[in-house]
Order: sequence, then C-alpha cells, then structure tokens
Amino acid sequence: MIFESLSNKLQETLSKLTKKGKLTEKDVDKILREIKLSLLEADVNFKVVKNFVKNIKDKALGENILESLTPGQQVIKIVNEEMINLLGKKTEELKLNPNDTTSIMMCGLQGAGKTTTTAKLGNILKKKNKNPLFVACDVYRPAAIKQLQVLGEKTGIDVYTEENSQNPVKIAKEAIKYANKNGNDLLIFDTAGRLHIDEKMMDELEEIKSLIEPDEILLVLDSMTGQEAVNIAKEFDDKLYISGIILSKIDGDARGGAALSISSIIGKPIKFVTTGEKLEDIETFHPDRMASRILGKGDVLSLIEKAQSTFDEKKAKELEQKLIKNEFTFDDFLAQMEQMQNLGPLDQILEMIPGANSKKLKNIKIDEKEIDHVKAIIQSMTKEERVKPNIINGSRRKRIANGSGTSIQKVNQLLKQYKDMKKMMKNMNKMGSKMPGKKGLKLPF
Repeated sequence: MIFESLSNKLQETLSKLTKKGKLTEKDVDKILREIKLSLLEADVNFKVVKNFVKNIKDKALGENILESLTPGQQVIKIVNEEMINLLGKKTEELKLNPNDTTSIMMCGLQGAGKTTTTAKLGNILKKKNKNPLFVACDVYRPAAIKQLQVLGEKTGIDVYTEENSQNPVKIAKEAIKYANKNGNDLLIFDTAGRLHIDEKMMDELEEIKSLIEPDEILLVLDSMTGQEAVNIAKEFDDKLYISGIILSKIDGDARGGAALSISSIIGKPIKFVTTGEKLEDIETFHPDRMASRILGKGDVLSLIEKAQSTFDEKKAKELEQKLIKNEFTFDDFLAQMEQMQNLGPLDQILEMIPGANSKKLKNIKIDEKEIDHVKAIIQSMTKEERVKPNIINGSRRKRIANGSGTSIQKVNQLLKQYKDMKKMMKNMNKMGSKMPGKKGLKLPF
C-alpha cells in the first residue's frame, strides 16, 4: 500500500485524539511528538517536519480549538490541512499548448523509471485527443531506444529515432521537423539518464532545452530513494529549472519521505505519480486526495475517475438489461472481473474507500491468485456451459477442474456462488431497487 508505514502510524496517533473529550496543551504536545517521530522515521526532511509540527500547534492553540466541543476532530482537521500544504496545496495540471505543438522534456537518473513513465504519460495524453510522438534521445543506455520502441508499439504511439546518430541534440532537432510534417501536436523527449549527476549530462540536457524550448520539463524521481530524491531534484532544478516532478514507484514506498518533502524544499509541484508496472498505472497528483489517503479518509474521487476510465458505458447498459431480464452468464461474470482487475491492485482500490485504513486492511487477505483461478475455471468451460451452467454434471466438472489447473471443489464453489448471484438478482428484480434480506453475496475474491 502507498505510504503504508507512515499511514499506519499517523492514523494510530490521530485516533487517540478522538477518544478524548477534552484536550490540554500537554495532550497536543504529546500527539505532536508522535507525529514528528512518525514523519522523521518516514525520511521526511527535518526542517519540513519542524515547520509542519509548529504550524499545527500554532493553529490549534491560536484559534482556541482546545476549548471547542470537538477539539480532537478540529486538530485532525488542522493536520489534514497542513498535510495538503506539505504535498503542494493544489493540483498542478500539465501546460498543454492548445494552438501549437507541446514539447515535454523528460529527465532523471537511470533506474528511476523515466522511459516507462514517458510511455505512461504519452498513453494518457493520447486519450485526451493528442497525437504524441516519442523522441528517443537516450543514445547511451544499452537497449534504451529498443525499450521505447516496444512501449511505442504497446501504446500505438510513433517513436522518432536515428539509428546511426549519437548526437541527442541533432535527434531532437530532426524530430521537430518530423513532427511538423506528420501532424504530431505533442512531443515527449526521453533524454538520457546517468547513474549519478555529472557535468556532461547536465550540459547535454541544457543544449536540448535551449533547442526545443519545452513547455514542461518533468523530472522523474524514484520515490523509494527518500531524502536522496530531494537532493537530486535540487541539482536538476538548479541547472534546468524544472517545471514539475513525477514520482515513480510510490506503490512500493511504505514511507513517503520524498513526496512529503519535495514540494516544500524545491518549490515545484508533483504533477504525476506512478503506481504500478502497467501503462495505465499513472495518476495526476492531487495533494488533497493523497493527504486523505495517508490519514485513512479514503479517496472516493480518484476511485470514481478510475472506474469511469475503465468501465465501458455501452457494456454497462447491456449488463443492466441482462440483470433486469435475469440473463447474466458466466461470460458477463468474467467480463466484470476483468474490468475490476483493470482498476488496479485490490489493496490500492480498498484504501481509497473512506474508513478502510491500511492497518485494518492488513487483516483482509486479498489473494490475486484466487481471481486468476476463477478466470481459469470460467475460461475452461465451453460456450454452452457458460450460458447454461445447469448442464455442468460430474464429468464436466472434472474436465473443467483439470483444464483450469484447480480442483472439483473450486469448480463447485464457483458454481454455487454463481447460483447465489443469480438468485439475488432475481430477488432484486422483484423488489425493485431494494436490496435483498440479510444474506450478502460472497464474491469469489
């Protein structure tokens, strides 16, 4: 889970506030000490932590919060507001030129996920009716150009390369000419990274910047490097004056030090975060939503946006009609499961639900393999069996179990769940929009 360690500690600390009817200054000091330790352990910059804690205390004492009817809730509200400020205050959108070609320069060190992030960014901008072109300016890392070409094929985005050229500035110059001829209104330049920052690297990036005059210079940083990410950002900003940051791999970052330090220190916004390996695993960074997730308040807006981008409206209407007519088949069941999986890992989806804090979710075992088993069972059925499961007798169950690499018991379990679902849908049709009885449907995951 995102920032799991920090989130657990902060939620545990803040829960103590709501258990007290009254709060004294001593109580607030004790809570703030715990918050301070949690943030320092999460590798948040010391100066940032110091200011964060001071701001909370000043507001809590300065506005007579402690004398209010719900002092605990009021302090939590202040913590939430300060967390949003820490993360950058407001959402910063990309500067896209509506009347001309937009140029985005991607930079960062090797291993931060720059090339993959380039593809992810191009993929979401393509969906916004842009016609992107990837420009392969990394001529040093072995297989960097090939990697970008493979990602270009996956996203359906053209990649500009020059096989015999070792001059990234020349490549960038020719790419602009190519884009003008071919109607590309968005160029994303994947520049070379290094294992460390050096003078040659920065000189080259400054040359490319001078040539292409980018609308955006985005620095890709590995969030798991913590304080080191802040130091890297400082050096890039000093030379290039970056316009924004993309934090990669935040799904593997249990602490969150980089995200909570970088905006305050560098003064540049985090514009995107990447949350997994799939091309769809990139999100616009919303400081208020991230603060809400860290403090266990969920993130319903992001969940809705994910659902809207994943679910097919036409198929949803078709499914609605099938439910009304009680014609729901195993093919429909499978399609719904695949759409749910497209939303992302289930633990990340659950943490967007208000009240479902990460500590509680630890007790919920989410076995992604179980979903794969269910899919394998359905895919091992014939077309007729998926539409008419009642024909699945003993020998068919054995064949399906063998074909899916599962067991007859698993097949029986799924058939029973499907039968229960059909029964529930029939009841829903009878009762209109009211939910049936007290028995809830047990989903196969």
